[in-house]
Amino acid sequence: MARQPGSRATAKARPAGREDVVEALMRLAAERPWNDIELTDIAEEAGLTLAEMRDMFPSKGAILGAFSRMIDKRVLEGSSEDLAGEPARERLFDVFMRRLDALAPYKTALRRIAYAVRMDPLSLAALNQVALNSQRYMLAAAGIATEGPLGLLKLQGAVLVHMNTLETWFDDDDPAQARTMARLDRELKRAERFIERAEDVRRLTAPLRAIGLALFDGRDRLRRRAQTRREDGETSDPAAAI
Repeated sequence: MARQPGSRATAKARPAGREDVVEALMRLAAERPWNDIELTDIAEEAGLTLAEMRDMFPSKGAILGAFSRMIDKRVLEGSSEDLAGEPARERLFDVFMRRLDALAPYKTALRRIAYAVRMDPLSLAALNQVALNSQRYMLAAAGIATEGPLGLLKLQGAVLVHMNTLETWFDDDDPAQARTMARLDRELKRAERFIERAEDVRRLTAPLRAIGLALFDGRDRLRRRAQTRREDGETSDPAAAI
């Protein structure tokens, strides 16, 4: 049977690159349990030797990271200029739906990977860091700031919104994706309310933080002044040399 485009049979027509390795892994993940896929399997599927693939990626996890960056790029190449005047939630909804569209060809593989890693804390922690890096760009594409005191909270919230939406998307075979869009809308509204409460708490506690910083700064100045006096006293006392 003829191989799919991008498979090892066609990859030999040209030197395989990083994206060929990513595509090879995703093809294998759509067919086999994640934990059964070895580096040798990926190299063979991509039409590479292990030595050649080692120059590109150190692990399966690194290939997944490259997959995430590949999807990021495809989303970012799209445009949200027509939504520039819309609320932040609408802009982010559009970016997230464009991301799901980019992920659609890999849905089977992603479903199997998600199932395999959900009980592996180390893998989940590593994938969460990859997701945080992706969401930094997704929020930027939606015109949402991620710097400042609440930046990390926004990023982690975006990761949770995306992951929760994926749970519905995995089982949503409707081309209109009505269930997925409804889930995404609910998750974004919930995240928006949470961030608004966090911002309210930060504003309300601003005077207390200012007082705390002033007290800390005052204690620090007193400590430095006392240290200076001790040093001066030691220097001027002849007995200090005995």
